[in-house]
Amino acid sequence: MDHVIECPLVDDAQEIARVLLAAWLQTYPDEEAGIDEAWIREHRGSVTTPEETAQWQEFIVRAGRQPDELFCRVVRCRGGIVGFLCGRREGEVANLGPMYLLREAQGGGLGGRLMNVFLDRVGESPARLWVTTYNEGAIRFYQRYGFEATGERDLWRGRLPNMRMARAPITGPRHLNPPHPHRSATGSTRSSPTTTRMQ
Repeated sequence: MDHVIECPLVDDAQEIARVLLAAWLQTYPDEEAGIDEAWIREHRGSVTTPEETAQWQEFIVRAGRQPDELFCRVVRCRGGIVGFLCGRREGEVANLGPMYLLREAQGGGLGGRLMNVFLDRVGESPARLWVTTYNEGAIRFYQRYGFEATGERDLWRGRLPNMRMARAPITGPRHLNPPHPHRSATGSTRSSPTTTRMQ
C-alpha cells in the first residue's frame, strides 16, 4: 500500500481534524488515568467544529508562507489522510507538535519516515516535544531519535499526564529505521495548530 508524505492543502483541514480526533480516541483512553471516550469527546471533540477547522486552514496557509517557522505534513493513502505531523520553530529550537498515525497506517515504518522528514527540516537544531506519560510506545520511538526526558511534567486539563522530551543538537547521520515503529502515533497532546505548545 503506497503512502505519500506531503504538504497539506487548505481543503485538507477538515480531514486533518477528523484524523486528530480519531487518533485521540485510539491512543489515549486509559482506565488508570480516568480517561475514556466520553472525556476525550468532551475535551477534544471541538476539533471538528467549523471554528477549529478554520484555524487549521489558517495554519496551513501560514505554514506555506512561512516555511522557516511553521511545518506541517500529511500522510495520504488512497486519496485519504491517515496521519500528519506539525511543528513550529522558536528561535533555534524546533517544537514538534501533534504527530499522529491512525492504527491502520501503523506498523510499516511510516512513523520513522514522518520523523525523518521532520528531522531533515530541523537539521542540527535542538528539538522538543510533549508526550503522554503512559504512551510507552511513543516514548521509546522518540528515544530512538535522540529525544530524552527533561523532567518537566504537565497535566493537560487536570487529567492527561504529559512529559517533556528534548533532543540536543547533533551531527552526523540522523536517519534511523526503527525495527518497531511506534504503536501510537504519538505524542504531543498539544493539538491546536495555532500555539507553540499545541494547546
